[in-house]
Amino acid sequence: MLVLTKEDIQKVFSMKEAVDASKQALRLYTEGECTVPLRVNIDVPKQQGQNLFMPAYVKEMDATGIKIVSVFPGNIELGKPSVPAQMILLDGKTGEVCAIMDGTYLTQLRTGAVQGAATDILSRKDAKIAVLFGTGGQAATQLEAMLTVRELKEVRVLDINYDRAKAFAESMQQQFSAFNVRIVAASNGDEAIRDADIITTVTTSTRPVFDGSLVKNGTHVNGVGAYTPQMQELPEQIVQRANKIVFDTSEGVLAEAGDLLIPLEKGLVSKEDFTGELGQIILGQVQGRNSDEEITLFKTVGTAVLDVVTAQLIYQKALSTNVGQHIVI
Repeated sequence: MLVLTKEDIQKVFSMKEAVDASKQALRLYTEGECTVPLRVNIDVPKQQGQNLFMPAYVKEMDATGIKIVSVFPGNIELGKPSVPAQMILLDGKTGEVCAIMDGTYLTQLRTGAVQGAATDILSRKDAKIAVLFGTGGQAATQLEAMLTVRELKEVRVLDINYDRAKAFAESMQQQFSAFNVRIVAASNGDEAIRDADIITTVTTSTRPVFDGSLVKNGTHVNGVGAYTPQMQELPEQIVQRANKIVFDTSEGVLAEAGDLLIPLEKGLVSKEDFTGELGQIILGQVQGRNSDEEITLFKTVGTAVLDVVTAQLIYQKALSTNVGQHIVI
């Protein structure tokens, strides 16, 4: 069994590889090459916690895995992460556990990467200015993904706490010094988005974080953070204005994403307004961006297929480069 830490994963697997893995995963999902059972949630009332089990099988890769994510708020008092996670992979030939890896970083990596895949496919090729709402645990890989797929000149970062946005921007400027980009904190979201080419939201907000009427034609918008029917980062105007509305999986978005469910319930849009899945665009089944004037919108809530495909490719790369710790049980 191979054990891989966050540092091990970073040694062997780049964001560009993760973006390609996300494209492969969504193509396989749309082709029906995957089995994705419903997530199992187990409440742990004694600790006011919850255990989440997210399995998937990918036929083409002969890969099976399950990500275990726990939400234990009390861990903070113990000096431990409040949302620990691990990814378990099974050997396709024997069914034995062949790898365990850091599920927290894997989630951050594949969530950034699926946005990167959408941005690569849907945003204008000449995009230069991006805006990032949110500076939490998912923000760094969201930023890295945008920088990986587009040659951006400036990224404006916003948070409900300006000092936090400023500290994040300064830290990211150092971390991504290899990119020729200026990363700055912004205090006004509506001003920040007026000339933006790419807008990415990764917050836990229950109300829209910018004014959709101010988004210029040609902009690409990514809604990443809202993952429940009550959460809503994206303004209803942008859902109405978007020429293309694309999902990671229709099943997931239309069951969980308030960004789309709320305007649907209000009758502001209908399901006929939705373009389809990113995998359908990759397969050529539906059209993506048709012109530089179109507003495109991508909504993701995640799927275990992204975890399994990315983890399997990380595992193979780690084996070939002799990275990680082998243990025998």
